[in-house]
Amino acid sequence: MDAYVKHNIENHIATIEFFHPEQNSLPGTILSQLADTITEVGNLSDVKVIILKSGGDRTFCAGASFQELISINDAAVGKIFFSGFANVINVMRKCPKFIIGRIQGKTVGGGLGIAAATDYCMATKFAAIKLSELNVGIGPFVVSPAIERKMGLSSMSQIAIDANSFYEASWAKEKGLFASVYESIEELDEEVQKFAQHLCTYNPEAMLEMKKVFWRGTEDWDNLLAERAAISGRLVLSNFTKETLKKFK
Repeated sequence: MDAYVKHNIENHIATIEFFHPEQNSLPGTILSQLADTITEVGNLSDVKVIILKSGGDRTFCAGASFQELISINDAAVGKIFFSGFANVINVMRKCPKFIIGRIQGKTVGGGLGIAAATDYCMATKFAAIKLSELNVGIGPFVVSPAIERKMGLSSMSQIAIDANSFYEASWAKEKGLFASVYESIEELDEEVQKFAQHLCTYNPEAMLEMKKVFWRGTEDWDNLLAERAAISGRLVLSNFTKETLKKFK
């Protein structure tokens, strides 16, 4: 299947789905489409709540496109590359509607940043998480603010430093990333729909004001995440990272 971003709206619930055949690792074009779709759908008056999901049944998101990563040859291009996830996180932050994350499988790096930027996140027991950036000589600079906001500095630091390990969904729930964890994708989907339908019975104005409260203190993230993208864009050009990436080709 080809990569895509698509959405549908039914009974005031907008479902946005992204997909890439390489374990949902996302190139800049798909990240841009995703950011634009979240903005567009979030501004529709008929939409009361958004469900964010990915296609396939094994991996929610494997992070950034490795093919694009290894092709970076200057700092400016690097900053643009790492700004892809920053832009998605920022539009999720600014979206006037609650976003429910539906996490069916493993999520790595930038994908974990997207999961953390949802307002309410539900997962299966197969949704292990990992921050692997330190393995290649960079770090989760862009996504760490979203992860720290949801899980706390201690937990974010632990998985950022322990870059070789997947952490089970039960651990992520204990640390506050996932609100609930289910035995199967079928059970997850049933509960996500039920929860979204319930949210639609709430006052939209109250939900909007609550979202503002939840994200208070992040008003500088447009600049902060751009600065973090520049750090990653510089580090990806280091000899250490270039040599490490050669091993992964």
